[in-house]
Amino acid sequence: MDNDTIGTIIGLGITIGIPLSMLFITYFIGSTLEKNHYKSILEREKKFINLPAVSGKNFIDPEKSVKSANLVSGVTIVSIDYFKRFLGGLKNLVGGEVVAYESVLDRARRESILRMKEKSPNADIIINLKIETSTIGKVTNKGGTGCSEVIAYGTAITYDN
Repeated sequence: MDNDTIGTIIGLGITIGIPLSMLFITYFIGSTLEKNHYKSILEREKKFINLPAVSGKNFIDPEKSVKSANLVSGVTIVSIDYFKRFLGGLKNLVGGEVVAYESVLDRARRESILRMKEKSPNADIIINLKIETSTIGKVTNKGGTGCSEVIAYGTAITYDN
């Protein structure tokens, strides 16, 4: 092989190798962080298993006296890692469900509910639970970070015992 061919092969290796390396690195780091986050969520959900959060308004026990009713909220902002963004971009080309983003939004939703419950640990029930999402930043062809915000809010009811 001559020097031009070797240079072309090396250049092609660098051009393809760096993005592929980034994909693999972000996949492993993202997977590890996601597993650890789910583990944390499961542990904390067990702690708050006895504090129901319901979407209806009519769950107040009419036989009990309400001691307090307070607005509580929990907010989580998530960013999608490079690997999931890559998979989402591929799915954008062909259409269909973007499964790579589902776990991100599931974690954000559950985290927001947990943060809301953590602000009212002595409540008996959280009623009128609402969950909203919004996009904070958009990814453009010039770069940028796409983030989603998930907010959970409701009314924490504490009864006189």
